[in-house]
This record gives sequence, C-alpha cells and structure tokens, in this order.
Amino acid sequence: MENTFTKAERETLLRLTDIMLEYNKKVNLTAITERHEIEEKHYLDCVKALRLSESGGYVPRGTSVVDVGSGAGFPGVLWGLVRPDLQVTLLDSLKKRVDYLEHIKAELSLDYTATHGRSEELSHAAEYRDRFGVATARAVANMPALIELCLPLVKVGGFFIALKTDKYEGDITNALGSLGGELADVIDYRVGDNKRRLYVIAKNKPTEKSFPRKRVNITKNPII
Repeated sequence: MENTFTKAERETLLRLTDIMLEYNKKVNLTAITERHEIEEKHYLDCVKALRLSESGGYVPRGTSVVDVGSGAGFPGVLWGLVRPDLQVTLLDSLKKRVDYLEHIKAELSLDYTATHGRSEELSHAAEYRDRFGVATARAVANMPALIELCLPLVKVGGFFIALKTDKYEGDITNALGSLGGELADVIDYRVGDNKRRLYVIAKNKPTEKSFPRKRVNITKNPII
C-alpha cells in the first residue's frame, strides 16, 4: 500500500483492518479475512476506482457522494479517507452494519454520514432525491437493478459509478432511458490478478417519479 496511501492513511487502514476483523466475528461485514487480500481487494480496489473516476472528471472537488449498500464501508470510507473534500454518505439497509460504520467513524476520527435505510425508499424523500453529485455502489446487484436503485439519488449533471467485475452485464440501454441516464464511460482495470470494471452513468434528465419501484419488482422484473 506504500505507493498508494500516505503514512497517516496507512496507519488508519491498519487500525481499520484490526477493528473490522474483530467486528466481523459478530456481524457479517466481509468474507475476505486475510490481511493482504483486504488490502488488495478492498482498499486498493476502491482507491484505484476513485483515481480512474477522477481522471475522467466524474468526481469533482467538494462533491457529495452517496455509497449505496455500503456494507463495511466500501468504497465510501476509502473515498472519504483519501479525499477529505468529499461529502460522503454511507447508506445501508442493515442497522448492525450502520452501527459498525458509526463505530469506526468514532474510533478512527473519520468524516461521513452513516444512514440506515433502503435506497428504493429513501430516494422518494425530498432530502435524498436528486441530491448527490455522485452515487456509487460495489457489487450490490446487477446493473439494471443498480441503476434503478442509485440514479434517482443523483442530481442532473452528476454521475453514478458502479464498481463491478469485468463480466458482461447485459444490455442496460432500456434501464438508462427509463431512469434518465446515459452511459458515459466503461473503464477496465486490474488490481493484482483481479479484473475489474467501472460503469459510469451520467444523469442527464430527472428520473420519473414512479422510480425506483419496490425492491421485489426491481429484483423480479428488472428493466431490460
């Protein structure tokens, strides 16, 4: 991690690993428990995705970011750590994970907002809909479902950035058209031996008020 993080950031991440592995014994945060794999598959992956997004101009300085289905805080915690100018909100549907995010926030003096709730519900509320400059998600669902869950949170002119594997995700044209988005970029990259892909969706018009639908409809009847 030496070439990617500052000394202070590395020290914070070492402490984060200790806390996460201990907390993981009682709350399912990550299936990856080897320290070198945590560094590569969580920390380095999240930051490389951010740097590639920055190079495309998709994460401007001072923008607001919502991490949907944040889980153990990836990528949102890492993005906020290396980019303290960002206004980061971590959103997760499981209260135990949100409690963990609040715990590491206090323990490591991190700066973000951790929110308990489902994006398909919160994105219908005025304080969340069309609010964020960037939404991001990492391996939460397939792309049509992710677009429906995340794009309503993004303001027009902003971006949804999905961190995925390089596996083919199918046609997302209909989902984009229905939800006010346009495919801006697809970026393939590697972290170690792992092939990764960023999908960057530009929000070019407001999402229709009927979206997102209830979770059961998003899952069983994706927009394809």
